[in-house]
Parts: sequence; structure tokens; C-alpha cells
Amino acid sequence: MKELLEYLNSIQQLTDKSQKALSLICTELTVKKNSDLHPIGHTCRNIYFIKKGLLCIYYFKEDIEIIESFEFENSIVARADSLFKTKPSRKGIKAIENSELIAINSSKLFELYDRYPEIDRLFRKIYENAYVELVNRVESIQFHSAEERYHNLLNQSKQTIQRVPLKLIASYLGITQVSLSRIRAKK
Repeated sequence: MKELLEYLNSIQQLTDKSQKALSLICTELTVKKNSDLHPIGHTCRNIYFIKKGLLCIYYFKEDIEIIESFEFENSIVARADSLFKTKPSRKGIKAIENSELIAINSSKLFELYDRYPEIDRLFRKIYENAYVELVNRVESIQFHSAEERYHNLLNQSKQTIQRVPLKLIASYLGITQVSLSRIRAKK
């Protein structure tokens, strides 16, 4: 719980009262490597903080697994479309490594927004940051070649290259593993 509160306080300082209220709606859990945290077709009811490990958001297109994003320690992950619209998600969240998480119950969190405006502001900032990351991801796909995307990934997130299997990196970049090998060989 300490890690989550440190993360949240780094975005916006919370009062002790707010921290206690948040603590009461959280549960710690572990997810084994290659296990679904949030399966495709289920409605997302939690926001997850990653204490340890590595997750990815994925979906299938024509029976091919597509990786949308990688989520590392000290980050928040959820299926926002499912969470806010309370409908089944077309994407899933799975563990790439054994992971330790803190689940924040979303319906209880939304109730806290009215009682603690600073919690509302905090999560608005988190959602705004997630939106900006999404826009950056879309624009990267629209405006950069696969090779440029790979080099950007290499420069921005060395841990992705070190911890994520090449097959998943290729999927994230929108290319085959063979194409990724060619790009990597150009060094």
C-alpha cells in the first residue's frame, strides 16, 4: 500500500484522511506470468497499481494477438472504456511477468470523488496523463515508420527491450518478428 500512496502523492499531495479512505478500498493481489488479470469480454471493475512486475494490454485481430501497451512498476492500468461505460471490454490485461498489484475498487473510488475533491482531482490528472499517452501512441503509429518506432522505444524505455519478449515487442510495433530482427540487425 505504501508504494501506491507514494505514487499518488507524487502526482498530487493527499491528506491523511484521503489516504486512509483510499487504503480502505484497495486489495493486494498477485498475478502469475501469462495469466489474465482482466480477460477479454469482462467488465473492468478495478483500477490496478503495479507494485512489481509487468503487464500488457492486448486484443486479437483476425486471430493474431496485438499488444497495445506495456505497463511497468509504479504505473496504473485499467480498461478505461469498460470501466467508465460498465460494458465488456474488447481488450484484456495479462501478466508478462509474475506481478504484484493493488486493486482499487472503481465504484467505491467514484463514491470517494464526491467526499474528497482532492481524490477526484488526482485521478483526473491520472486519466489526463493516460489520454496523452494514448494520443502519443496513435500519432506514433500514424507518423513514424516501424524502424522509427523501434528506435523511439529503445530510447524511451530500455526496460521494454530488456524485459519484454521480442514477439510481443514486434506485435506492439505492428510488425512481424522477422521484420523486427532485420531492424535490430541494422545497428
